[in-house]
Amino acid sequence: MKDLKLPEQSQEKFVDPFLTAKGEARASVALSNPQTLWFNTGTLCNIECENCYILSSPTNDALVYITADEVRDYLDQLEQRKWGVREIAFTGGEPFMNRDMIEITRASLERGYDVLILTNAMRPMMRKSMREGLLELNAAYPGKLTLRISVDHWDKENHDAERGEGTFEKTLEGMTWLQQNGFAMAVAGRTVWGESDAQARAGYQALYEQYGYDIDAQNPAQTVLFPEMDETIDVPEITTACWGILDKSPDAMMCASSRMVVKRKGAEKPAVLACTLLAYSEEFELGSSLEDAEGSVQLNHPHCAKFCVLGGASCSA
Repeated sequence: MKDLKLPEQSQEKFVDPFLTAKGEARASVALSNPQTLWFNTGTLCNIECENCYILSSPTNDALVYITADEVRDYLDQLEQRKWGVREIAFTGGEPFMNRDMIEITRASLERGYDVLILTNAMRPMMRKSMREGLLELNAAYPGKLTLRISVDHWDKENHDAERGEGTFEKTLEGMTWLQQNGFAMAVAGRTVWGESDAQARAGYQALYEQYGYDIDAQNPAQTVLFPEMDETIDVPEITTACWGILDKSPDAMMCASSRMVVKRKGAEKPAVLACTLLAYSEEFELGSSLEDAEGSVQLNHPHCAKFCVLGGASCSA
């Protein structure tokens, strides 16, 4: 795993869960309206991106494959705890590397949930068994399954610089198959190219029109543009006073409406995390059950500030 070194001015930041480096009360977020339960299907991926926030690769199995039975257990807990979740979402790694992915998806759809799968739409998804399973599920549960495709930039050169030579064409091949077979699609891009939001969305719109993809480039839920998640960049800490200063509500933060389940290599059972972005930060591991995960989350990480509070981003739709 890559070593991260924070800038010198940040060494004292994000240390105390309850106080900032200046001694002010750190902001926290309560689980006020759970809408999405995420599962990390495993950190193994068919490619290794230049700046993957979770360091997925063909060799990183720090988070191992979660099983269909483990997913069903948490679906049972959702009903027992009466969370009111509407969406089950899957991320990786590459979810379609997990052989249980179709069964996992089926288990979630059978319970009546909307299902969101984050994928690069490349070879793992395009294996015959996965395509056949997806076709069956999309027919059986119309309008309930969405695949969000990672297209880091609308331009082939920039996308391939991040994800590897030839990945743009392979991803478009998968997207074209999804479009031709009537799947609902969304796209996840990045805002690291020096473009304005309007310029980026215009580029994606042109790409969608060129290939006939039924995706709205102007809809932030269908074309999600994520800010940079570089832990080495100095960012301000979020205090309790910031909600009023920034005119933002803690209820709008991702950890107010979601949790993520992971299974660590060597662990006897999965764990529930506060956030999809912080799989390796121990203080954001809340316990093994959904009941354990119902407490508030202290915003004690640079991602909390840059990605969520200041960036206004969310992994959910």
